[in-house]
Amino acid sequence: MSTDQKIDVYLVCNAKYHDTNFARLELLKLLAEQEDVWVRVAENYSDIDAIGESRLLITYTCDLCPSVAEQAALQSFIERGGRWFALHGTNALVEIAGGKADTPDRAPQLMRTLGSRFVAHPAIETFTVRVTDPAHPLTKGIDDFELEEEPYYCEFFGDNEVLLEASYTTPSSGYVRSDFGTDRESQPQMYLHPAGDGQVLYLTLGHCTGKYDMRPLMDVAPITRCAWNYPVFYELLRRGIRWGIGAL
Repeated sequence: MSTDQKIDVYLVCNAKYHDTNFARLELLKLLAEQEDVWVRVAENYSDIDAIGESRLLITYTCDLCPSVAEQAALQSFIERGGRWFALHGTNALVEIAGGKADTPDRAPQLMRTLGSRFVAHPAIETFTVRVTDPAHPLTKGIDDFELEEEPYYCEFFGDNEVLLEASYTTPSSGYVRSDFGTDRESQPQMYLHPAGDGQVLYLTLGHCTGKYDMRPLMDVAPITRCAWNYPVFYELLRRGIRWGIGAL
């Protein structure tokens, strides 16, 4: 039901090695379901004033590094009560070193604001995602589900309330830190991270690539949609948006 009050949402969508055009369109369609939402779309964090004026920041990025000043402003946005729905590779900063991918800690303030830092992932595989808090509004009524997706290994910071988890131990052979995370019994897939008066909701699922998104690593790549092929992922996105605008 409409509140007849404009809700500002800022969407940053710019993910290297991912199908940004597809993800942007799908997210905008979901945001359009909320009639009070008014969206600004950007490829980076440079308009930090507009982000600060928004109720919700949504990001679908990979290898997009905010400046030091932008990192400080993002932290301030959350601490003042903002909400940030961070998707998939938002916490991933990747470099190619000696033919392998490396993920140095180039933006520590960003990662600590997000509550995690991507380190590595093996090839796409099928695994089961488990609901760890079936009573939470973000997961209530959702059963454990199986999907094909990139299994993320991340380093975590602060007090994270894990809502979804999975178990996998496949080494990340294409990454410098190929064994990172393989000794864990579970890997968080969605969590809430508090910071001051605000919160970050992080969902690691959502890989996708189009034909030309892997250049220069390969000229033409297979089209992949991973979690986007599953209705449960769209339900999680819808709930994340409603959480972010205070409607959940």
